[in-house]
Amino acid sequence: MIDIEHHLRTRLGDNIDRTTGQLMVKVLRALLHEDEINQFIMENRHLRGFAFLERVLDYFDFDFMVSPEQLNAIPPQGRLIIVANHPIGSLDGLALLKLVRMVRPDVRIVANELLSLIEPLDDLFIPVDNMRERGAGYKSQYKAMLAALQREEAIIIFPAGEVSRIRPHGVRDGRWKSGFIKLAQKTGAPVQPIYVDARNSPLFYSLSAIYKPLGTLMLAQEMFNKTHQTIRFHVSLPIPARALRESTLPRKQLAQQMRRYTYLLRKPKKLRRKALFPTLEAIAPAVDRTELHDAIQQAQRLGETADGKQILLLDYADDNPVMREIGRLRELTFRSVEEGTGKQLDLDKFDPLYQHLVLWDEKEREIVGAYRIGHGPTLLEKAGESGFYSRTLFEFEPALQARLPESIELGRSFVQPRYWGRRSLDYLWYGIGAYLKAHPEIRYMHGPVSLSDAYPPTAKALIALFYSLQFPPQAPLVRPTRPFVVPEAIRLQWGEAFSGDYASALKQLNRALSQLGVKLPTLYKQYGEIATPGGCEYAGFNIDPAFNHCVDGFVMVDTARLDLRKRARYMGAGP
Repeated sequence: MIDIEHHLRTRLGDNIDRTTGQLMVKVLRALLHEDEINQFIMENRHLRGFAFLERVLDYFDFDFMVSPEQLNAIPPQGRLIIVANHPIGSLDGLALLKLVRMVRPDVRIVANELLSLIEPLDDLFIPVDNMRERGAGYKSQYKAMLAALQREEAIIIFPAGEVSRIRPHGVRDGRWKSGFIKLAQKTGAPVQPIYVDARNSPLFYSLSAIYKPLGTLMLAQEMFNKTHQTIRFHVSLPIPARALRESTLPRKQLAQQMRRYTYLLRKPKKLRRKALFPTLEAIAPAVDRTELHDAIQQAQRLGETADGKQILLLDYADDNPVMREIGRLRELTFRSVEEGTGKQLDLDKFDPLYQHLVLWDEKEREIVGAYRIGHGPTLLEKAGESGFYSRTLFEFEPALQARLPESIELGRSFVQPRYWGRRSLDYLWYGIGAYLKAHPEIRYMHGPVSLSDAYPPTAKALIALFYSLQFPPQAPLVRPTRPFVVPEAIRLQWGEAFSGDYASALKQLNRALSQLGVKLPTLYKQYGEIATPGGCEYAGFNIDPAFNHCVDGFVMVDTARLDLRKRARYMGAGP
């Protein structure tokens, strides 16, 4: 419930006499429609969250329009920062929540103090007092936004921190605060601008021009004036955090450039000419669960995990719903760590040549993760060396060429974000073990292991140096086409520490990475510990511009030298 008198006394205390205070309360109650709002809350007190939000919009008969193409531009999963202009100051925020809710339920909005008073909507709000950029209050609010993004949620921010007002070039936001730029740069969350095409009444703008606080007091009245109205949203494709990290502009200037970009969304032709920011293609919509379930029944069953996940092997087929969903989930997963192709689906010309190891959640009818496996003898027969994906990144040396007839190439491994931390990647290894048991002619596993460009340059150099020194190739295997070079200063500082005992060297690497705010990628550690000494080789590191400039390490594993415990674990009785 809204209590204007209590709120006023909390703010002003004894700094106002009783008569004046009573008059102010009476005026504010009328301006802010306290009785109407409280009556509405009482009548709908059984509702909360989105159910209450829907009831509010129904009460005002307030709706919005958006094109299907632009609605599909909103990523359905993964951390996301949505920024928008704030032309109305009330219902535009609720309508934005409903818009994003049509695509994903894990969205909250950074609400101002006034909206935060509506208690049934608490679950949808991150309360922020006008996006201040200093003080203890802002620090706690910033932490709340950071935590939401780390949980892979979407947050909506009005960077102006207040409603739009009349300006020389029309109704516009004031200067945008730069906090959202800092958030994107820190978390790697893409930024998705949305232009809200709406406005308040001429009276509001006139009063705001005379005395700004008076306009603010009119916002509740403006909300009640919005009955039977429809506004339009113009949704941008997401802007990758990489573009904001690599910009030479200060954060404050970047924020104003994003504001300008947002207002250009209503003028697509002009926006294309300006090209202020690069964007990512919208990820393809999810495949229908029933269609996916029916199609995956054609896959070969290799085993089942202790918690009921199925390990399947799939042959590629054109127009296969499973392959389309794999391509969608690859892109979704890789973008969440700032890799990915930037396209709707991550499918390429190599997929038809490979088989696909799939971890399937029958209960949820979801693909948990997947690996693609290229059978060396088959690839050589069908396409020669050019059938190996890694050949696009590395030149093959004779020592590797001699092993290809006894090898499989692994790649494009992923576990979709909602299953992170549930042993899912470990389960995929059981599938690889089952595949190796069924193919005794295979001795070697190789492929590129990626390292996101979101890692600081020093972290990438430390990881590349560590694995080059701890797991050197017995003979040259590959030559990178775009070599990643470890700076000489890092070699001199860390070369000796990384050349000794594996366990102690790994501790030093992990300590150094922790100081840089990152962790060692799981796959690097798993490959390094799957074989006895000499059984794992890291033969080179290459920069891949087609995959968001990630660094790929070429790894080779001799399955004849697998660690006995790992062999028993992955090729024994099963998970």
